Amino acid sequence: MRNEQREVWIDWMRVVACLLVMLVHSTEPFYLGGEGSRVLTRGDAFWVSFFEMISRACVPLFVVASSYLQFPLHYPTGEFFRRRAVRILIPFAVWTVFYALVWGEPVENFRSLLLNFNYAAGHLWFVYMLCGLYLLMPLLSPWAEKVGKKELGFYLGLCLLTTILPYVREAFGGSAPVIYGPTGIPNPARYPLWGEASWNAYGLLYYFSGFIFYLLMGLYLRRFVGELSWKKTWAVVAPCLIAGGALTFGGFYRRILADAVSFPFEGPVGFAALWETPICNDTIGVALMTIGTMLLLRKLSSSGSFYRKAVVPASEAGYGIYLSHLFILLFFSGLYRNAMGVGEAGILGFWTTPAEILLITVSSFVCTAVFCIVVRKIPRVGRWIVG
Repeated sequence: MRNEQREVWIDWMRVVACLLVMLVHSTEPFYLGGEGSRVLTRGDAFWVSFFEMISRACVPLFVVASSYLQFPLHYPTGEFFRRRAVRILIPFAVWTVFYALVWGEPVENFRSLLLNFNYAAGHLWFVYMLCGLYLLMPLLSPWAEKVGKKELGFYLGLCLLTTILPYVREAFGGSAPVIYGPTGIPNPARYPLWGEASWNAYGLLYYFSGFIFYLLMGLYLRRFVGELSWKKTWAVVAPCLIAGGALTFGGFYRRILADAVSFPFEGPVGFAALWETPICNDTIGVALMTIGTMLLLRKLSSSGSFYRKAVVPASEAGYGIYLSHLFILLFFSGLYRNAMGVGEAGILGFWTTPAEILLITVSSFVCTAVFCIVVRKIPRVGRWIVG
């Protein structure tokens, strides 16, 4: 976009979403480690739950931004796919090869890429999801151009209902058996609801679940939500953030304490996978946090010198920041943890863990953003590397 055509708040939201992605991955080493799950102290359990609560709206915010700007499509399907392929798939291929060569066993990594992303670079799952949404956009665009407010609100309501289903399954599922995938991460067997059975996974609300909710949310925001006063904004934002925060923080923290009868606690990676259930992107807590954060960021309208010189370049390089940040982040994670110590034995006691998480987040974001902004300026090949 030319500067005079830009949606200022979308630029701010992209940058905040990138920062929150860093926060997610800066927090993970404080409950993932050892055999797979490791929390050193009760204080660490509190802090990881707190920062996961704050940050888990990051990926939904990216989807909302994409939907707000591109859905329904502004040009023919072929041109849309061509633009997305150049912008998304080429940088993805570059960084997929990089991570496959650098982390783990390259031969095994490239073999696994035939079926899925490299698990050592787990954040690349995002690209597969995003491409799936792009495949749907041309199909839904004719409807999106004509849909009314009530009709769209009805479908948003169905999507929101699906975010409650994980809690319904948990409440009625009891001690459901556990199914292990190829990564060894356990997934509780789904308690069947509304047409689901062992021979049919496609129940009543299957097609309304997942990130389609955030795609429709971006559409609803652009078409039917006008400029809101601060009073009206806070009337929606406050209950969303309070309720969403309680569900995400409380759910995550409660699960850690239920398993960790004493600290330090260490166990298989399955513990961490199950702790994360309340902070998954398809749960009500994350949905509410996304709505609250999105509406709050929509009030950002500052377009001065800092916006033009820092926010816009970082926003434009946001995809590259997402793809490349993990390599830089792991460097800072090791650096700060070695220098400051870990847990309450660290140099700041109870405050060591939050200080390290914030330092890792900010350092990683600044360095990755500068790297991507510079690379993006390289003629011809820069955008093939970072988008």
